[in-house]
Amino acid sequence: MKILGLCCSQREGGNTEFLLNEALQGARQEGAEIELYRVSGKEIKPCDGCHACMTTGECHIQDDMQDIYEKMLEADGIIFGTPSYFYGMAGQAKTIIDRTTALGRPGRNLANKVGSVVAVGGSLGLANILKDIYFYMVTKQILPANFVAGYGLQKGDVTQLENGKKAARELGTQMVRIAGMKFEYPKDIQPSVFGYGTWNK
Repeated sequence: MKILGLCCSQREGGNTEFLLNEALQGARQEGAEIELYRVSGKEIKPCDGCHACMTTGECHIQDDMQDIYEKMLEADGIIFGTPSYFYGMAGQAKTIIDRTTALGRPGRNLANKVGSVVAVGGSLGLANILKDIYFYMVTKQILPANFVAGYGLQKGDVTQLENGKKAARELGTQMVRIAGMKFEYPKDIQPSVFGYGTWNK
């Protein structure tokens, strides 16, 4: 079993990475293989909205996202780690989410993986991050585990949060245990980025 931590902060060794590592260590202690992937220094271009991937199952943009695709597909669980910028997730996190539109075909999607969030910020943006990423998980049929939201402004602030560190390690444990249950969505219910409300005919 493998748990992937996607650190979407450009600050290496910062608060987001610290709590994400705590969660990964909790997963490792539960017997999982772990990997921390830092987006810092990587070339990840925004989605250009061509929609070709909906037909081909492949994104035509050649950059470091190609590597991220494979790591996400190989993992049994994915922890999204992001700081709060202007009351929402970091741009790098949103770009990765947008680019996973390409992961929507049978045999090449994120369905039945376990997902969770580690978010760090100094104000109200944490709730927006959780809302947006958990809604994303639902559309991708990713099984949502718990989350950890830590308050911190300066680098190293979260290292003082004993309860936060404990919660992060417990999150890693939870990820492994949920993944071990091998839940699967019914195969006739396909994941979709489209939602339909009562205003649709």
